[in-house]
Amino acid sequence: MNVLTLPEAGTAAPLPRGLVIFDCDGVLIDSELIASRLMAEALRAAGAEITAHDAHVRFTGGSRGEMLRICREDYGLHDPEPALAGWEDRLFAAFRAELKAVPGIEALVAGLDRPACVASNSRIARLENSLGLLPLHAMFGGHVYSAEMVARPKPAPDLVEHCLARMGVPAQEAVMIDDSPHGIEAARAAGVAAIGFVTPGDPRDGRAELLLAAGAVAVVQGAPALAALLEA
Repeated sequence: MNVLTLPEAGTAAPLPRGLVIFDCDGVLIDSELIASRLMAEALRAAGAEITAHDAHVRFTGGSRGEMLRICREDYGLHDPEPALAGWEDRLFAAFRAELKAVPGIEALVAGLDRPACVASNSRIARLENSLGLLPLHAMFGGHVYSAEMVARPKPAPDLVEHCLARMGVPAQEAVMIDDSPHGIEAARAAGVAAIGFVTPGDPRDGRAELLLAAGAVAVVQGAPALAALLEA
């Protein structure tokens, strides 16, 4: 089992056995490198100097509002809306051609013996044009929740709390899986145990340390390791 980091033996409580809340991009779907590549292309066309790796580091896991702020404040784009709109149009087309589930995650979700839902900072339209393209979507029985449904995106707890309310599960009986510090922080703020997830092939260094620093109780790489941890 490729568990990157776990608490010291005997110091951690068992993981809750109730609801599993999944982030979407980078946990369920292997979308982030596609999105980062096209984001960099869109921002370069608008006049920003940015590489695909930079875009991956700066924008992955953020809400659309945060993306707009970064474009304005850090890349000097006074009106980034057209660039982001063009990026989304190209992104949806690329998803139709290229998008796949994270390896092993479909089997994990299908084999769960407990309720599950999705909590994503993505807009509803993006979820429909990404997760909605794959068989995974149906496995959640309509329990796919977007930050557009609440007042504040992750790292605020609003979306996680929304999931708990809709699923009828108390925080202490839930666990959240996320590949972003924003998601880990949101889970902690809502009183939910968080597992950090590193997608195989993620080019960013220090992900396990970053997710632990945000408050993850463990960090795993890939779906098989996650499945083993959830079943432990």
